[in-house]
Parts: sequence; C-alpha cells; structure tokens
Amino acid sequence: MNEACGDSGSPRGAPRSWIGRLLRPVVTLAALVYFILDAVVYWIVRPFARWVGALPVMAGVVRWLSGLAPYPALLVVLLPLVLLEPAKWAGAWLLASGQTTTGLVVLTVAELLKITLVERLFHLTRDRLMTIGWVAWILKRVSGWLAWFKDLPPCRAVRRVAGRVAGRVKDAARAAAGAVRRWARAVLG
Repeated sequence: MNEACGDSGSPRGAPRSWIGRLLRPVVTLAALVYFILDAVVYWIVRPFARWVGALPVMAGVVRWLSGLAPYPALLVVLLPLVLLEPAKWAGAWLLASGQTTTGLVVLTVAELLKITLVERLFHLTRDRLMTIGWVAWILKRVSGWLAWFKDLPPCRAVRRVAGRVAGRVKDAARAAAGAVRRWARAVLG
C-alpha cells in the first residue's frame, strides 16, 4: 500500500468517495450559512452580553472561573454549547412542524443564552484555554479562517451596510427619545 494513501487508497486530503466529493460543497455551504447566522445574532446580542457581564453577580463568577485549571475551564465553556445547541435544533424542528411561535421562542432563547454564556465564559477563561495545545491550535485556525472570511468583499460590503443601518437606527432612536422628552415636558409642564 502506498504510504501517502489512507485506508481507501486515495491520497490524503482528497475525498474518499464520490459521496464525499458531492457532499463537501453542501456541508461547506451549510456551515457557512450557520456561521453567518451565528455572527449576525452575536452582533445583535453583544450589548445584552455586555450588560450581563456587568451584573454584580458576575464578579463572583469571575473569581470562581479564575481559579479553574485549563480542562475544567474548557468544560465550563463547552457545557452551554452541549446543552443549548440541541435546543436550537429543537426550535428549528418546531418551526418546520408548523409551531412558529414556540419554535421562534425556543430558537431565540437558546441562541441568546448560548451566545451570551459562551462568549462571556470564553473571554473569562481564554488564557487558561490557550494553555491546552490542541485548543490553541483549533482557535488559531478558526481565527485565521474568520479573518479570511471577514476580508472577503461580500463580508466587507455587509459590514458597511450594517454600519450604515446601525447608524440610522441610532439616529432614529435619538430623535424618538428627543421627541418623547419634548412631548413629556409639554404635557407635564
């Protein structure tokens, strides 16, 4: 058997079968859509995550997390993923089965909790996680892929449009708040 070949006789890195060659673009596209949706939701949820991070109870959590060894810290970060990722699939199933409101609520709550918890926990334990060789290797690869992806022209265009939309929403919110204040002063004297 050729040293450069795997068990199936195909060169390393090449798809092992026609099914692999067929499914690779489909799986890649599905993963891309999933990561884009997660990034969009994270962009929306980030202020909520910051608010949770500023709660007084979080000081105790930070102290507890700072005393964890690397592998227990990894377990703490992965636990919300393991518990909440299936809830998102359950929400998708509810949506597909016609239970729109319940499905949206399950999806929204699971996504909010997952992103908020994982983001906070990851940032609090990142230094310890990076001491685990394979975790550091994965995070470097994912960071590199994300940097490449964010530098693609369509992603840059989406970020520009999102920035403009966010600016307009902020301007509208400020104008609405000013109108409410003026109305309240006029009514309340």
